[in-house]
Amino acid sequence: GSPDHSTLVTAVKAAELVDALSNAGPFTVFAPTNAAFDALPAGTVEGLLEPAKKSDLQDVLQYHVFVGVLKAESLRDGQTLGMVNGSNAKISVKDGKVMINDATVVASVPASNGIVHVIDKVILPPAPAQ
Repeated sequence: GSPDHSTLVTAVKAAELVDALSNAGPFTVFAPTNAAFDALPAGTVEGLLEPAKKSDLQDVLQYHVFVGVLKAESLRDGQTLGMVNGSNAKISVKDGKVMINDATVVASVPASNGIVHVIDKVILPPAPAQ
């Protein structure tokens, strides 16, 4: 319901992940703001929203979700999280700032099925090994 997350909501709907993320969870969602999506290279969001790119969009969005509840105070420097898409993300904590990969957690909001950490960048899953 946050006006700062309308792009994320649009993407979740396009990826057909609304039901999955609405179930009991528990989930930790790292939720990029609209400004974070706007900072991606031109055409990235529009491209991912195309029906033919649904699996790529699902991969990106599922890289923002961890199964379980991780409150900000329980995130530790050097911690590795196994994200829903199967890739790992790295937590770092410096000067009281919590980061996931290169995105900073700017706020945390409890949800009925977990917790949402608002982040200032879209984190992209690592490229598959060739």
